[in-house]
Amino acid sequence: MHENAEKREQIEQWYDEYSVPIFKYIAKMVKDFHQAEDLTQDTFIKAYNYQSTDKDIKYPKTFLYKIAHNLTIDHLRKQAPIQLIKDFFWNYSSREPSTESIVEIQEDAKELYRALEKLKSTYRQVIILRQIEAFSTKETAHILGWSEGKVKTTLYRAMLKLEEQLQKEMVMNESP
Repeated sequence: MHENAEKREQIEQWYDEYSVPIFKYIAKMVKDFHQAEDLTQDTFIKAYNYQSTDKDIKYPKTFLYKIAHNLTIDHLRKQAPIQLIKDFFWNYSSREPSTESIVEIQEDAKELYRALEKLKSTYRQVIILRQIEAFSTKETAHILGWSEGKVKTTLYRAMLKLEEQLQKEMVMNESP
C-alpha cells in the first residue's frame, strides 16, 4: 500500500508541475478547451497506470508530453477534419502592450496560424514542439518517437515550407 501512495504522490507532483503546460500544448493541437482538459486528464491517468509497471521514468516532462502527444494524435485521427492550431502567441509578457501592438500581434498570429494550418501534420508537430514549446531536439525526438536526425531534418524542411507559406499569405493579403 505504501508503494501506491508514493506513486500517487509522484503523479500529483507531476500534475502540479506539468498539467498547465501540457494542457496548453494539447489545446494548441485540438483547439477545444474541454477536449484539451479531458486529454490532459487522460495523460496523467495513463502515466499513473504506466507507473504500476514499475518501470523507471528518467525524464517525467518528456514522458508526459509523449503520452499527451500520442493521445492527442489519436484523438485528432478520430476527429478527422479539425483544425490543428489556434492562437499561439497569447503567452506574452505581463507588460501592457499598446493597442497598436496588440492589433499587430494579432494580425501576425493570424498569418502564422493560417500558414501553419496549411502545412502537413508532421511539420506542424515539429514546429510546435521545437519553436513554440521550446523543447530540445532530443526531447522532441522522444515525444514524437523519431530520431534526432529526423527532428532536425523535418524542422529544417518545415521552417522552409512555413516561410514559403507565409510569403504566399502576404501576397494574397496584399492583392486587391
